[in-house]
Amino acid sequence: MYSNSVNKLINQFEKLPGIGHKSAVRLAFYILESPESVSKEMASSIIEAKQKIRFCSKCFNLTENDPCEICSNTKRDESTICVVENVKDVIAMEKTHEYKGFYHVLHGSISPMNNITAGDIKIKELLERLKDDAIKEIILATNPTIEGEATAMYISRLIKPLGIRVTRIAHGIPVGGDLEYTDEITLIKAMEGRREI
Repeated sequence: MYSNSVNKLINQFEKLPGIGHKSAVRLAFYILESPESVSKEMASSIIEAKQKIRFCSKCFNLTENDPCEICSNTKRDESTICVVENVKDVIAMEKTHEYKGFYHVLHGSISPMNNITAGDIKIKELLERLKDDAIKEIILATNPTIEGEATAMYISRLIKPLGIRVTRIAHGIPVGGDLEYTDEITLIKAMEGRREI
């Protein structure tokens, strides 16, 4: 239906997560109908990001400078490390402006169904960081999924013998949520995490 070059562009957009065929067609035609400067700037931004962005050698967050901005901030609390599954989780935590410690990005979670083992994510690197005596608490902020829970349990079993406090972020009903629309697992977690007021 389209020329080869248009089909190729559509196919590239379809490779992006969450982009179906119709969205890919819309994006392709947006590029084609835009001034050439727009597509050149977009292509240049993609190439620049791929060339400059790398993993922080300490926390494995994405960064242009190593160590990253968070790891090189001397005002942060060096006694805590918040363990998250991916880079987007760091951004979500930072938006709260509440957590002042450091991070460790696992880049995934243990998932036997997908052949992802503990050796495939950054657990060994986390244990290396724990040789620093300044670390007093590990906050496990993996996702409340089966894989996230399994990963949190696995990590806690490795760390507890080291005498470091291991905590898990609370799970429960979101603010503004209705009990009748809340699933059973969330309700169980909310009951387990209840506290005195």
